[in-house]
Amino acid sequence: MTLSVIIPTVNEAENIGRLVHDLQLYGQQKLADLIVVDGGSTDQTVERASHAGARVVIAPCSGRANQMNYGASLATGDILYFVHADVRVHPDFVHDILQAVSAGYEAGCYRFRFASSHPLLRLNSYGTRFAGLMSRGGDQTLFITRLLFDRLDGFRERYVVMEDFDMIVRIRKIASFCIIPKDVIVSARKYEANSWLRVQIANLTAFSMFFMDIPPVRIARTYKRMLKNS
Repeated sequence: MTLSVIIPTVNEAENIGRLVHDLQLYGQQKLADLIVVDGGSTDQTVERASHAGARVVIAPCSGRANQMNYGASLATGDILYFVHADVRVHPDFVHDILQAVSAGYEAGCYRFRFASSHPLLRLNSYGTRFAGLMSRGGDQTLFITRLLFDRLDGFRERYVVMEDFDMIVRIRKIASFCIIPKDVIVSARKYEANSWLRVQIANLTAFSMFFMDIPPVRIARTYKRMLKNS
């Protein structure tokens, strides 16, 4: 089985070259595709991703769900692996994902830890070992078999925010979901630009609105008002 890595980007010039390099280094022959789907960057994201060796495409519509679906439509691998640009992937990601799929899991994610020694962020990181939806998030990366992704008709594009949570809810209704007991490293930039408490309140607000089935556009608007650089 082969993997297609899909990375949605908007203004990620600082991170994208390193991520593409790491994916190529750790993925080797098992990567069918490494696709960066850009959503309108105004920095050097496209150039740096292309220079690093990724296939770079421009999404016809903005929004992460749209970008990831477009990338999936171009992918040829048996398994799709969605990765945010500011994540440091685990060196064993190919082995881990193939092993999980061989064990019967059709989708899953990693735990994460922040690139920060802040004690409260360590607490947040510890929570990602648990199965609850509020312990999930796109920063943990998401793998899903091509067959299951197509069965679910991909990400629902009306979710301009929280598209990953909606996807996991739908996965768990019909398939097994694995939390790989290893960590990817995620950026703490949202917390550094705001504060731990402010981000926690914004996250809780967004989750509450999500569970109340508030329109995603309203959730996104509220979330952006509450945080800087959101």
